[in-house]
Amino acid sequence: MKYSKIVLLLSSVLPLFLPATEPSAFGAGDLTSSNPYGLTSNEKVILDTKKKLHSVSVKSNNQADRLDSLRERIDGLQSVIESLSRQTHNNKVSLKNKIQEDKLKEISSSEYEKRLNELVQKNETSLVQQQVLLDEMSLIVNEINTKYISKSEFNTLVKDVNAFKILVVKELKNSAKKVQKKKSESKSSALIAKEAKAYFDKRYYTKAIKNYELLISKNYKPAYAHYMIGEMNYRRKNYSNAISYFKKSSSLYSKASYMPKLMLHTAISMQESGDSGHAKAFFEAIISKYPNSAEAKEAKLYLQP
Repeated sequence: MKYSKIVLLLSSVLPLFLPATEPSAFGAGDLTSSNPYGLTSNEKVILDTKKKLHSVSVKSNNQADRLDSLRERIDGLQSVIESLSRQTHNNKVSLKNKIQEDKLKEISSSEYEKRLNELVQKNETSLVQQQVLLDEMSLIVNEINTKYISKSEFNTLVKDVNAFKILVVKELKNSAKKVQKKKSESKSSALIAKEAKAYFDKRYYTKAIKNYELLISKNYKPAYAHYMIGEMNYRRKNYSNAISYFKKSSSLYSKASYMPKLMLHTAISMQESGDSGHAKAFFEAIISKYPNSAEAKEAKLYLQP
């Protein structure tokens, strides 16, 4: 019964994953079809696993019904055995009482033997009936052992289902990436840039970096995109990456309004990386080129002994 319930539970998982597969054009790859065609290797594995689960589920249901019936028979046999056991016990008590009674009354030897034989015969009959019932129970147990799913078979099924789930999850992720890619391609660069800045403001740097990388691939304001990725690496203390993106941004557009901050964060990144010589040169360049800026005031603090 335990195997049956788990098999049913596993088989119920299957419909949750199947809709995630995207059918090809003109019906190819449609796993819900009665005669699917044009299947990929992954779709063939999914379809084959679906058939195995259905077969095992049907077998498990049939076995569960038979097991319930066998249990009812065993319960009945146990009741009969308990009744026979009580009867045997009563016979023993009766025999003991009869012996005592006969001794008291000093009945004849022949009468005593007659009564004793009657009680012995009753006990023998009870024992025979119990043996018959025990033999029948043994046959039932053998039937269960030969016809039900073995533990090794069940473990193999679980292993197959787990492998199937991993495959479907992989398919879901690939499908999600394709959908995400299609959505990204359908968005305008301006909208992607707006979303990237919103992610940055909320400190969702992983998502923001993906959007800015997409903008770089589209060649949409690449200098600013490199600067923003450099800023996020700087905030994450990935100073080597930050310097690389700042350098690329500066080479693309050196007159940007954010250049004072770019130079200051480049200098700090160099100093944190152990390159104090170049860091000092950058601090001095900020003071010289942007003397009235807040970044120049901060750079002076770093140059103090």
